[in-house]
Amino acid sequence: MRAIWKGAVSFGLVSIGVKLYSATEEKDIRFHQVHRDDGGRIRYKRTCQVCGEEVSYDDIAKGYDLGGGELVILTDDDFADLPLSTSRAIDVLEFVPAEQVDPILYNKAYFLEPEGTATKPYVLLRNALTDSERVAVVKVAIRQREQLATLRVHQGVLLLNTMLWPDEIRTPEFGFLDEDLQVRPPELAMASSLIDSMAGDFQPDVFTDDYRTALQEVIDAKVEGREVVQPEEVEEAPAAAVDLMAALKASVERAQAARGEKPAGSGAGEPTPISAARSAQRKAAEQPGPPKKAAGKKSEKTTPAEKEKAEEKKADKKTAGKKTATKTTAKKDEGQRTEPAKKTPARKGARKTA
Repeated sequence: MRAIWKGAVSFGLVSIGVKLYSATEEKDIRFHQVHRDDGGRIRYKRTCQVCGEEVSYDDIAKGYDLGGGELVILTDDDFADLPLSTSRAIDVLEFVPAEQVDPILYNKAYFLEPEGTATKPYVLLRNALTDSERVAVVKVAIRQREQLATLRVHQGVLLLNTMLWPDEIRTPEFGFLDEDLQVRPPELAMASSLIDSMAGDFQPDVFTDDYRTALQEVIDAKVEGREVVQPEEVEEAPAAAVDLMAALKASVERAQAARGEKPAGSGAGEPTPISAARSAQRKAAEQPGPPKKAAGKKSEKTTPAEKEKAEEKKADKKTAGKKTATKTTAKKDEGQRTEPAKKTPARKGARKTA
């Protein structure tokens, strides 16, 4: 690495000489604009829109747009009296808890290396920051611009994070923030279950830039003169709109399956987050009041009085049956007794004698 800045960290009455190195580098593949026919580089000329002449860097000034086509031209003399620090010092202003610094303020990161005999005070400041669990808020002038920054420890090295000024952070102004959107407890429980199923330790090395890798392969193939064949990707049809709870449940099960875990609720035992969410959903859907009886169904429970009435009805039916059977038997007996009297020969003879 090549140092881009040299200076000193001013820590009370202690001065620590340091070198500044860029802690990050962009891995994006860059291209030049060239002429398609012969590969010649495309150059741009700095021309004046008023006179049309090409302008050199020595004749270029800075203009501030007032709007409406009006400009205020600033020269080098106008910038000379500005309060820009040229002492090449990193002035420590205060030490604050690390969690109080919103990450949105961080801009660029730089490593600090001790220079010369500054190693011992450098290590002293590093260890003190580690023990205090705080970061140092500093001011530093880099590339002719004063910036707010923090000093913290990263892998045993002091790391300088330049920061945006508070008025450079935009305020989110979106319509949905003024809407009164209510999230149901079952939905929140299911979303929390999904987060738990996808929880893990952050390991940045497992993530890669697939696009950059594929683009590099295309470039390497061009260099080697090979034919580049791009496989066709099957586009998945857009999924239809589904219920939020169903989508969350499916996401939880897919995340668990990816980890080789059993789907929640597949075994007996304590209720799972999904079953708990379902129970909460059912309770929320229930209305207060006694449950209604299903139409066409009678209550299975009977009172003692109803039982006695039912037994009396059965007894009456049995008694009526016995009486009917007795009457039927008596009628049969009478029929058997009367029929022989009608066919007696003595009566027939008596009629003839008369």
